[in-house]
Amino acid sequence: MATNKAIVMARGLGSRMKKDADASLTPDQAAAAASGAKAMMPLGGRPFLDHSLSRLADAGLTEVCLVIGPEHTGVRDYYDSLDLERIEIFYAVQEEPRGTADAVAAAGWFAGSDQVVVINGDNLYPTEALATLARTDGSATVGFTPAGLVAGSNIPADRMTAFATITPDADGALAEIVEKPTPEQLEEFGPDRLISMNCWLFTPAIFDACARIEESARGELEIVDAVRLLVAEGERFAIVPSGDGVLDLSSRGDIASVAALLEDAEVKL
Repeated sequence: MATNKAIVMARGLGSRMKKDADASLTPDQAAAAASGAKAMMPLGGRPFLDHSLSRLADAGLTEVCLVIGPEHTGVRDYYDSLDLERIEIFYAVQEEPRGTADAVAAAGWFAGSDQVVVINGDNLYPTEALATLARTDGSATVGFTPAGLVAGSNIPADRMTAFATITPDADGALAEIVEKPTPEQLEEFGPDRLISMNCWLFTPAIFDACARIEESARGELEIVDAVRLLVAEGERFAIVPSGDGVLDLSSRGDIASVAALLEDAEVKL
């Protein structure tokens, strides 16, 4: 199977983005940071999300559902005003910020019986990895190499140690996701470990799983817990390795580096 559908979790509260930081921002960027609207951060005259949507289109993912909050009328107004040539945009409203699994569940009607790629709205993923996911049959996730992320991202190596690690089973499929690995675990995994950046391909089984998980210790419904439930029940998640970088727009301190990396990027929607 192949899919042309993608869900972008664009509601993020942006708690870290709202905090004061030693960062030089334009007035428009400061306003976006204060609102927590990370995906709509102006970079080179365009919202960050435009770059993500352009890469999705490059990867053949031409039907895109943005999961937003009921207060995000500005997102609708912006994209509804554009003359889109390569993609068609839909919207799913997550009524309350109850976590990533709840965000994915909000777009269940959009996916229907099709496979669907799911990504974060505050990350910019490599086109090749997205295209590979779109061509894959069944469930899958992308595992990024630390070396590739350091070379092609704005993410420093020391920050990467807190990122979730993907561990494979004997057949190379996803066995477990270890969140916030300890120094001992990192040493055991070694330099060739694969990192999860929340880039997924799901079958419709994910929506039932999202409805059956309980809140995490953070009080949220986590997509990782829905994945763990499916793996425990026998769902196979292929691991797509990638040595490319992912841009991360988590905090105000990321804005300048991301803007520099996207300065000459072409956007075609």
